[in-house]
Amino acid sequence: MVLVKPPFTPDRLEEDRENDKGKVFTIRLNDQEVENLKDAQELLQQEKISTALKQLSMLGLYVLHDRSSAYILRILGDNVRKNKRIGIETVNIK
Repeated sequence: MVLVKPPFTPDRLEEDRENDKGKVFTIRLNDQEVENLKDAQELLQQEKISTALKQLSMLGLYVLHDRSSAYILRILGDNVRKNKRIGIETVNIK
């Protein structure tokens, strides 16, 4: 037996929703971002999209807080800033 209910009918009481501890996010990904996410899911060996996104956020946080990553990011930022200052928009490696 299938239960049919009108659209936009809440499944839970408002009191129950007030006790929720998490936050729900809605995101839109373009085709390239979807492909990147699929690649990341493969690398992480994670089937669930939501879990993969959570794990990627933690990995990103650790990378950004790591001293060696900070050094690399500083070098990249300095290079971009210096290139813009002398008028280089795209670096052409010879």
